[in-house]
Amino acid sequence: MDRVTRAAVDAAVAAGASYADARFIETRTERVRVKNGAGEALVANTDRGLGVRVIADGAWGFAGTSETGDDTVRDAARRAVDLARAAATTVDEPVRLAPVEPIVDEVPARFDIDPDDVPIEGRLALLMECDRLMRAEGVGIATGYVSVLRRRQHFASSEGAAILIERIETGGGLAAMAVADGCACRRSWPSSHGGQVMTRGWEVIDEIALPEHAARIAAEARQLLDAPCCPSGTMDVILAGGQLALQLHESCGHPIELDRVLGTEASYAGMSFLTPEKLGSFRYGSEIVNITADATLPGGLGSFPYDDEGVPAQRSWIVREGIFTGYLTSRETAARLGLPASNGCMRADGWARLPLIRMTNVNLEPGDTSREEIIATTERGILLEDNLSWSIDDRRLNFQFGCECGRLIEDGELTHLVRHPTYTGITPEFWGACDAIADRESWRVWGIPNCGKGEPGQTAHVGHGVSAARFRNVRVGVVEDE
Repeated sequence: MDRVTRAAVDAAVAAGASYADARFIETRTERVRVKNGAGEALVANTDRGLGVRVIADGAWGFAGTSETGDDTVRDAARRAVDLARAAATTVDEPVRLAPVEPIVDEVPARFDIDPDDVPIEGRLALLMECDRLMRAEGVGIATGYVSVLRRRQHFASSEGAAILIERIETGGGLAAMAVADGCACRRSWPSSHGGQVMTRGWEVIDEIALPEHAARIAAEARQLLDAPCCPSGTMDVILAGGQLALQLHESCGHPIELDRVLGTEASYAGMSFLTPEKLGSFRYGSEIVNITADATLPGGLGSFPYDDEGVPAQRSWIVREGIFTGYLTSRETAARLGLPASNGCMRADGWARLPLIRMTNVNLEPGDTSREEIIATTERGILLEDNLSWSIDDRRLNFQFGCECGRLIEDGELTHLVRHPTYTGITPEFWGACDAIADRESWRVWGIPNCGKGEPGQTAHVGHGVSAARFRNVRVGVVEDE
């Protein structure tokens, strides 16, 4: 791997690049999925190739190849330089990069239980048992999956970096859907939209204990069929688990991506209301809202030792005591904004794609109140978990979320389920209404393995650490025009 990346960098420099880096990536993915008592998918795939990124005449160029012969590698490097020179005729100002100390390092994957020690037959048997437990509760559709990803990546740059990273990701989840009289209700575990995925081994699957929750979520799906619809109006909302993680993802994680702020993602992903003049002064939320971007968290799906520019993983403040204090940056965007260095957020989803600014683990730091205390001090509200749908505008201001279920709170007590709850808000007003955040005991890092961005599209694996949080006077349900 070192030979291939070094050959690519040397060829690019020889062809006239003022900067060059190369990533050789080999990825192996395995996925087992069952549905209604039968195997629905059994996937094993290996992918490998080289991506070469260069600056020539002040502009970026990129080329990739799945062939790693010497001539092919040199051709890809020269092609990247040619593309950069062509792009240079359209740029207004040359690319500048914030400095980084070139690193030479090797980082192995970390896990307690090697997934390779759990045969495919064992993975399938686990899911079939969960399927049996769910269907025994009378649901119409029962699904479950487990997945394993292994990646080896070597990065080299013309500045002298040479970094080998090994990575493992393991995840799984269940979903049960009950259907009757034209109504469908779903419950998931441990969360919707991907279950739980972490950069750890098979111990992740053991910890989420899929069989222990299979019957419960199926029973709740059926109970929701008879539950009343979510009431309409204004009340306090408590978000927990994967729902708070997704709220953080959509209304906090995306608007702090500096490439989006500067307009380079506008045609696909939109822009951001967090324009540069707001940095350091804009009130993003209440004084108890503290948000960090942390790529150093052990096991987080958004964790890594170095990003795809060779910048070391970091923990950065995004919002501190409610004030917006930082972006997710690259070396180029940090230089454009006059920042001293990148905070290491450039990643690509494979060798054939350019790195983009992506979320790491964007976390809502825990408060000092237990989740039980937050519920007990809520006079009238609703506890929401597990996302069903979402919508947010292209500047990440106006949003609406739908959840799998809600639990009404009356006089500090959880009462009955409500079906298909929704809530809506405006990002800074919503976070400004946050008056309680649960403590470290219930804080958990959730993996989101399906974050889309870029043209051509890329899928990033990111994480969010959350506990539970209360937001006062939120509009819920379908509210009629006044």
